[in-house]
Amino acid sequence: MTTKLKLSSVPDDKPVKLTVELAPEVHRDLLAYAEIMARETGQPTPEPTKLIPPMLKRFMATDRAFARLRKTRAQFD
Repeated sequence: MTTKLKLSSVPDDKPVKLTVELAPEVHRDLLAYAEIMARETGQPTPEPTKLIPPMLKRFMATDRAFARLRKTRAQFD
């Protein structure tokens, strides 16, 4: 069975380093997501930390309220 994950690959880009603390269940979910992604794509299992940036990017890109408010803010800058 093929599923449609929100992420299909992890871009290789120069990151800005941040330190965050995650709840254990979020970390377990990241591990599971990485394993499923590897099975679906046939690629090696990515490190869970590599999933966080594209997930955040996708989340912000699809948050309509954020986009609307960001656009409004840009008009006043």
